[in-house]
Amino acid sequence: MNARYLIRIAGIIGTLIVVLPSCNLRQAFVRPAVKTDSLYRDVNNPDTAGIANVPWMQMFKDQKLQALIREGINNNYDLKIAVARIKQAEANLLQSNAAFLPTLDAGPQYTRGKATALQGGVNGNIFELSGNASWEIDLWGKLKGAKNAALASLLQSYAYRRAVQTQLVANIASDYFNLLAYDKELTITLQTADSYKNDVETNKALKQANRVNEASVAQSEANRYAAEVTIPDLRNNIRQMENAISVLVGRQPGLIQRDSIDLEPVDTSLQTGLPAQILSNRPDVQEAEYNVRFYFEQINVARAYFYPSLTITAQGGWQSATIGSLFNSTWLFGNMAGGLVQPIFNKGLNKQRLQVAKAQYEEYVLTFQQTVLGAGQEVSNALYSYQSAQNKIAIRNHQLEALKRSVDYTRLLLKGGYVTYTDVLTSEQGYLAAQLNSVNDRLQQLTAIVSLYQSLGGGWK
Repeated sequence: MNARYLIRIAGIIGTLIVVLPSCNLRQAFVRPAVKTDSLYRDVNNPDTAGIANVPWMQMFKDQKLQALIREGINNNYDLKIAVARIKQAEANLLQSNAAFLPTLDAGPQYTRGKATALQGGVNGNIFELSGNASWEIDLWGKLKGAKNAALASLLQSYAYRRAVQTQLVANIASDYFNLLAYDKELTITLQTADSYKNDVETNKALKQANRVNEASVAQSEANRYAAEVTIPDLRNNIRQMENAISVLVGRQPGLIQRDSIDLEPVDTSLQTGLPAQILSNRPDVQEAEYNVRFYFEQINVARAYFYPSLTITAQGGWQSATIGSLFNSTWLFGNMAGGLVQPIFNKGLNKQRLQVAKAQYEEYVLTFQQTVLGAGQEVSNALYSYQSAQNKIAIRNHQLEALKRSVDYTRLLLKGGYVTYTDVLTSEQGYLAAQLNSVNDRLQQLTAIVSLYQSLGGGWK
């Protein structure tokens, strides 16, 4: 082929490459509109500093809890799965980048032809070493749209990993506090059962003194057994919670080192920050936004299918009747071609592809907006749950003091014969219930802090 002719073709193709992309039909992504004003109910906090930006090591000051969270981040299988997804997304992005490059393949070929009598009856060998190249020019942004979609998918996988870690930190902390609550309930129940044993002995002595009857002794024994029968369930709850935490931190079920719920510090400066910050702090909100971006780019890709594609192909190599002369310059051949392919009739696939992409984009815009709204609900619920626990703790302390006095007084009156054991029984059961409820109040306070921290997006920094 004439070299001047090849240069002329290359010049035309180069002009097309420079000029035609100026007609690019791609649109730039813009985050969908979402309302963040008054996202948190009954919260008017102008402070921009929120607890979401506090690292988990500073948020949870219990060193044994810190050790569990650290172990979970290193070993949790859900986090490892999230990292594997990141690797998949990275590979997809590399593949989309490679689509911009030409494809090239080469290989040797041998052909032996057998001529007929009319052709002279001479057999011939043809040795060939050739290569083929093909390059699709991204005139309308189809490849760029696919690349941006792959990038959005990668960013989404990063956000997913952060969301998994946020959930993991919250789950470990919540289960840890539940475990401490079970420990406290078991301690209260064991102490109460011991106290009820003394009641049995007291009633037996009072019966011998003819101050109470056999019914009082039976009631005291039943009261003792009613407390003791809950102990196996509490120990079972403790064992199961230890096993659950072990799985979260990626180890076999076993003992969990822990402190007491009474020693857990409570940070009362729970700042939410500005509601708009939830868009950058909550990983699941980020994940939903990257999902929107992915399907937005699918619309750009779908539009590009309506326009012609430009493909440049080239072929070259050596061809000879003998191997020895294969690389002789006289046997060199080559050609180059460029072609535009305009879709005309494609059974409606291009139109359908665009309609599907637009519908998917609309779906995930709504999902993104719903995710933001749900995040505001979670923050509002956690704040009110914390305030409710604070109020209950203050009231419960007064109730416990009154019930403790009631138990002490009725026991003294029983010894003097002024009341029956039924009165003692009523006061004791009320005191035990209040003690157990006080543990639940404390647990609600701690878990509300965890929920608020998670709902604001804390735990991944």
